Amino acid sequence: MDYNTQRKKLHLPEYGRNIHKMVEWVKSLPGKEDRNKQIKAVIAVMGNLNPHLRDVNDFRHKLWDHIQIISDFQIDIDSPHPVPAKESLYDKPKKLPYKSNPLNVPYYGQYILEMINVIVKIEESEKKQCLIMQIANQIKKSYIAWNKESVKDEIIIKDLYNLSGGTIDLDITTKLCSGKLNTQIVAKNEANQQQKKNGNNKNNNNKKKNNNNNNSSQNNSYQQNRKKNSNNYK
Repeated sequence: MDYNTQRKKLHLPEYGRNIHKMVEWVKSLPGKEDRNKQIKAVIAVMGNLNPHLRDVNDFRHKLWDHIQIISDFQIDIDSPHPVPAKESLYDKPKKLPYKSNPLNVPYYGQYILEMINVIVKIEESEKKQCLIMQIANQIKKSYIAWNKESVKDEIIIKDLYNLSGGTIDLDITTKLCSGKLNTQIVAKNEANQQQKKNGNNKNNNNKKKNNNNNNSSQNNSYQQNRKKNSNNYK
């Protein structure tokens, strides 16, 4: 039995073994002019097998590059595009620089750290103390938004101390905001919206009722006039 595992490894399996055989056959042709002519037919077949490449910019350029890859960069043809370097296929991508969080708490966000760095540089004043309290309350809100549980103010104060490099040191007894929305205000707003919606529905029903009454009275008067006219003709 002839198994695929015993055959030569395909460089681009998505094209299938027959395309690879066609490229190998073109590569074995002695005349360069014949190779250039036959490889264009192979390019056409490759484009039909992969119609999704037609939506890609410069898809013909990609097909010519794939010819080089399939032939292991050993085919001697006149390509209309520059032949890519074989080494470029094995180049590893560069590592993306990631900014590390000093506390490993990504739920605070990068903007919180940037704001803390700005506050640290401000001279001591009443304005700075106000900003510190605001940033501390925001940190607590961010903590609760991601952890879905209550948190002690002491933890937030310690995190702020560590994030600021020990520059911002609030008193451990400082009371921060609850970090949650006022449920009474939310419930009141929802009740007002529901009441407004009910009022609009009631007005619409009254308008429909009045329209129906008007139509009914118009129909009655029309019937009466019609009956009266018919009696006069008699």
